[in-house]
Amino acid sequence: MSDSFDINQIQNIIDAGIPQCADIGVKVHEMDEGGVTFRLPYDEKLAGNPVTGVLHGGVITTLIDSASGMCIYVKLKKYIPIATLDLRIDYLKPATPGEMLYAHAYCYKLTEKIGFVRSVAYHTDRNDPIANSVSTFMLRSSATPPLNEVSESMKKV
Repeated sequence: MSDSFDINQIQNIIDAGIPQCADIGVKVHEMDEGGVTFRLPYDEKLAGNPVTGVLHGGVITTLIDSASGMCIYVKLKKYIPIATLDLRIDYLKPATPGEMLYAHAYCYKLTEKIGFVRSVAYHTDRNDPIANSVSTFMLRSSATPPLNEVSESMKKV
């Protein structure tokens, strides 16, 4: 990854490399030095309670975990194998049925082996979160070589 971040490249990585995110409709909304913001359009099939239409907590977890991992790449400005070590989420209120859901994540500290991330899920205002999260990620989590270039299947837009 160069000093400039390509949202389309990150979206292709999500679509081709994280099938669960692709299946539920996760999209990159913004990405810069301050972190990443993903968005998830409301879909009633993702409701945890079909009577109220409130999104399932697992969907919110997927959005937060994925944004949190991706912000590590933004911070490092390169792709390396990473793995979620710890993910703590405080659910503060239910997501409102019918509304777009966002997750903003930023890496506030990197060590040689660990990335530390904070994130929030929200509808329109980051200061009115649905969920708050802190997480840690293992850097270079496998022997798989870093993704110096995106594969041909991931380049398709």
